Amino acid sequence: MKSFHIKNNPNHNGEVIDLNKLIRENSIELKNENSLSDLIDKIGDARYVMLGEASHGTHEYYKWRTQISKILIEKKGFSFIAVEGDWPDCYRLNRYIKNYHNSGNSAYDVLHTFNRWPTWMWANWEMVALAEWLREYNDKKPQPDKIGFYGLDVYSLWESFESIIEYLDENDQLTKQSAIKALKCFEPYNDREGQEYAKAAKMVTSLCENEVVELLSKIRLNAPSYNSDPEAVMNVEQNAQIIVNAERYYRAMVKASTESWNIRDRHMVYTLNNLMNFHGPNAKGIIWEHNTHIGDARATDMVAEGMVNVGQIINQQHKDEGVYSIGFGSYQGTVVAGREWGDVMQIMKVPEAVKYSWEYELHRLDAKDRIVFMTDIMKQTIGNKKFGHRAIGVVYRPKYELFGNYVPSKMALRYNAFIFLDETNALHPLHIKPDGHQLPETYPFGV
Repeated sequence: MKSFHIKNNPNHNGEVIDLNKLIRENSIELKNENSLSDLIDKIGDARYVMLGEASHGTHEYYKWRTQISKILIEKKGFSFIAVEGDWPDCYRLNRYIKNYHNSGNSAYDVLHTFNRWPTWMWANWEMVALAEWLREYNDKKPQPDKIGFYGLDVYSLWESFESIIEYLDENDQLTKQSAIKALKCFEPYNDREGQEYAKAAKMVTSLCENEVVELLSKIRLNAPSYNSDPEAVMNVEQNAQIIVNAERYYRAMVKASTESWNIRDRHMVYTLNNLMNFHGPNAKGIIWEHNTHIGDARATDMVAEGMVNVGQIINQQHKDEGVYSIGFGSYQGTVVAGREWGDVMQIMKVPEAVKYSWEYELHRLDAKDRIVFMTDIMKQTIGNKKFGHRAIGVVYRPKYELFGNYVPSKMALRYNAFIFLDETNALHPLHIKPDGHQLPETYPFGV
């Protein structure tokens, strides 16, 4: 990745850009929750607020997304939080925070059942704190006004089958047989991650496609007659759609193309649109996903590879309704990740950001946490300038990060605002019970 330094370089009008001065004049220091007031004002009446993260294992990203989400729920009337997680797992948490019958005794118990790798991504103490706050908040609200919590992702093929068959066993025995037929089609490839199915798709292109499409059609046809609460019906329809799109996703995995990425992000947008429709014409949604999903792909090199993402599609579909995206990043610290897919989780050091990257430029400004607003002057001045922008996934190899962890980005066009945290720390997985003094400050309910 080729980097550049802006100071003493001209913009398209031939003027010298003083990046430090530009950022300072279009940002505020982030000291505490009170510092968020300007950001909330900028969000205004937007119906879609997307909150990013530069890794899936950083405490401060969860902390600040939680604080922003609480304010949006309390002050702006937002309806739900939708995250980069599996639908069946998150729907169980949704039932708990809404206090449905037999929904669990604690957020800890519910989140501890999130067992798909990387478990730490949602099974962490930071999420326990948010879930218990949502439960307490919802207990004061009538059922139609309770805040929801949902997963947007496409990976849960087997779990979605289990959920559908359990529901149909009580509500639609005939369609249940179609679900069992479709499930049996997948049984020879039951590796839970889709790898075996993807390999088989090299030889037979359709495999189980017809079975899952037929199942979805029958569920949609019969859904109006199901005698249960509307959210349960929405849940079974969503699981059927997941099965269809997961099958497409796994088939696309075998191709040397970007199609599997696009299938996944389009599915997440479909799910988000479905949730907005379910919650009614005044619905507002908060979206928690990695920066690579919520930052507009058109402001990165993804566009040249034919890739789209949630941020791009939501802006294209709903810009007139108000869309506000907030990226996150840090200069250095620690993070929870694995060195290979499926590896044991570990706390790794995040080295200082590489020279002239976005995070480096913000650090050298004054090494303070801050909120940068992508104002018109920011767009006009550096809108066409690309910075290296760090992105850490669930697999992380710090010694190679210079070559694989920086996304060339037109930062002023990728987000509406950016939260910079100079030094961050690894989050707190549930599977590692911390000592009292190590509990994250977002957790107010004790261990």
